[in-house]
Amino acid sequence: MSKIVKVDEAARKVQDATSSDHASCDRVGSLVARFDSPLELDCGKSLAPFDIAYQTYGTLNAAKSNAILVCHALTADQHVANDHPITGKPGWWTTLVGPGRPIDTNRFFVICSNVLGGCLGSTGPASIDAATGQPFGLNFPVITIGDMVDAQTRLIDRLGIDQLFSVIGGSMGGMQVLEWVARHGNRVFSAVPIATAAWHSAQNIAFHELGRQAVMADPNWRGGRYLEAGTSPRNGLAVARMAAHITYLSEDALQDKFGRSLQARTAKTFSFDADFQVESYLRHQGSTFVDRFDANSYLYITRALDYFDLKSEHGGILANAFKGTKTRFCVVSFTSDWLYPTRESRAIVQALNAVAANVSFVEIESSKGHDAFLLEEPELFATISGFINSAAERRGIALPAERH
Repeated sequence: MSKIVKVDEAARKVQDATSSDHASCDRVGSLVARFDSPLELDCGKSLAPFDIAYQTYGTLNAAKSNAILVCHALTADQHVANDHPITGKPGWWTTLVGPGRPIDTNRFFVICSNVLGGCLGSTGPASIDAATGQPFGLNFPVITIGDMVDAQTRLIDRLGIDQLFSVIGGSMGGMQVLEWVARHGNRVFSAVPIATAAWHSAQNIAFHELGRQAVMADPNWRGGRYLEAGTSPRNGLAVARMAAHITYLSEDALQDKFGRSLQARTAKTFSFDADFQVESYLRHQGSTFVDRFDANSYLYITRALDYFDLKSEHGGILANAFKGTKTRFCVVSFTSDWLYPTRESRAIVQALNAVAANVSFVEIESSKGHDAFLLEEPELFATISGFINSAAERRGIALPAERH
């Protein structure tokens, strides 16, 4: 069992413990906030108690005006800028978050939480259901992106932050950014949705269904009760990850990186072994993923993405989601992203323009596909830096001393 630290204690420790990249309060090195009052979910059910695991970096200023919430994508977690406790690898966005980076932890107080339904400290299907003493499994209520955001607002409240300087995220993280403004716009000074969309397309729902069926077809899934059975649907989850990973890349990226090169051999084996480098790469992606992610969490989070549709939730008019917003926006897309193509970002920008919102838009030329937002992209770094510096000036947050 994880060591759970009551959030009142965690909040007292924020200024000291979280100034380090390695705040340790549970088995995965995260602070954990427990909430006893029920969270009312979009499915009509409620959840209580529930935990939100999170990491923070930097220091909250006296005015509490320099807080940035980073929202993670589908298979990421709260370890955005510190070494991952399971894999040992650097955090998933160290290219963008850290001392001297575009999201500068010498200047801003950065918060990243594991989403509700996740599997790295936040309450999800692998958590213990107090009513039964067993893991929730499929008894966990179906959640939405909105539920994830509402759970995050509880955390932000507990940290004593009235308004976030910025909410930033890519992919599913970008959807959370949009939902933050739609549900709690007065609490968001600036927003940066990257490589995302205001609704999940039929194609993306189809890819997710493929992944879910792969998991559920694994005999070790046991109807979702694999934890009690001491098994794990590793093969099914690995296949789901392999299929999804293809959508994160572009044809050019795959061709440039692998082409038709063989893997550790000089000739074809005329078998179903991984003859090609691209096959070996996908198998590696699948096999390493199952060591850090819960299969049922994958089902629940992909379903939350499928249900995401800001347009239908606001009378069929996307602009209604942002009516009256004072949030400053920077929307970013990539030319080779076919998972969330630029047209999806343009629809967001058009909706924001329709309500006279303050919005800038950048489409970045890149051959790296959807995953470009996680990789070395100088134009992305320059875009984020420029936007944050401009917004910070408006907010009254000074530049670092060496840049005055």
